[in-house]
Amino acid sequence: MGEVAIITGAAGGIGEATARLLAASGVHCVLVDRNQAVSDVAASIGGEAVVGDLTDPDLSLRMVAAAGDRLDLLVLNAGHNCADKDPATLDLDRYQAVVGVNQHSVVYGLRGALPAMRARGGGSIVVTASHAALRGVEQDPIYTMTKHAVIGLVRALSGPLSRENIRLGAVCPGLVDTPLTAPARDQFRAAGVPMLTADDVAAAVVELLRTGEPGTELVLTPGRPTTRYVPTPLDLG
Repeated sequence: MGEVAIITGAAGGIGEATARLLAASGVHCVLVDRNQAVSDVAASIGGEAVVGDLTDPDLSLRMVAAAGDRLDLLVLNAGHNCADKDPATLDLDRYQAVVGVNQHSVVYGLRGALPAMRARGGGSIVVTASHAALRGVEQDPIYTMTKHAVIGLVRALSGPLSRENIRLGAVCPGLVDTPLTAPARDQFRAAGVPMLTADDVAAAVVELLRTGEPGTELVLTPGRPTTRYVPTPLDLG
């Protein structure tokens, strides 16, 4: 068997597009999602499906087991928005769900995958962040918080992991036309708001998996070239 990849949030949108792009290049893909539709996507590309709740720490062990005796590539893509703007009226169940998917599932995914990559002597990991990881988004402060956490994790881990031949980076797309944004699609179009496609982001994910330097944060903005975000160093004394 050739290369093996695990992609989370792969029943649709960016995750599905990434899985299809990787599979087209000969990579065997394990697709993970809570949506049963992931089984059909996996079957259509000759991959495997793992259906389950990514906020369950044990799911990361199941998905790595499904990859068999090797794991080369990992895409931690699953995400959820919140849309509650005021913490005073925050729906706590929705809050826990968003933090669980956007934040905890990334940690659980790394927890499950890193031993397998270390056993093989290396690998490549991409996390789906967002423009919201790099600035405050008033329309969804909880989503913003979780994406800031993800990019902080990437910045903290990318150096140590690179010394083990494991590359870790992130894509930070703007607004993407996916099932996550579908409820407001007509509103965005009516307002003339440009959107990326899932294929746009998938291409950046695969590029980062293949050639990205450790710690790379690729910023995707509709109508603009993809750029690398470089944080300004601070002298904290």
